[in-house]
Amino acid sequence: MKKSNFTESQIVGILAQQEKGQKVVDICREHGISQATFYQWQKKYGGMQVNELKRLKEMEAELSQFKRIVADLTLQNRILKDVIEKSSEARRKAAADLRGDHGAQVVTSPGLRDVQAEYIGISLQGKSS
Repeated sequence: MKKSNFTESQIVGILAQQEKGQKVVDICREHGISQATFYQWQKKYGGMQVNELKRLKEMEAELSQFKRIVADLTLQNRILKDVIEKSSEARRKAAADLRGDHGAQVVTSPGLRDVQAEYIGISLQGKSS
């Protein structure tokens, strides 16, 4: 998009000339702009004062910052959910391996088995090897 040769404050000043009664054709000729440009500016900035325009720009910048924050937090949330899901699957698989649910016999020493069970969060009280 082409950058304007006029600042927003200048644009508001140009639009104010029309509000004071000057003809659009004369304003456009004086500032070297087309009538289409003038009417686009009027559509975008019509009725605004310079201080309102500054406040609008501040609010747009703040909104942009909030959108970035939301996007970052959403990404972090999705990553954490994926990690939790994968670790839950790993826990279930490890617990199934310890119980021997997959038909494969797991041979471990009693001490190692207790450490593995503690790591995946299951209790082996009352079970023997």
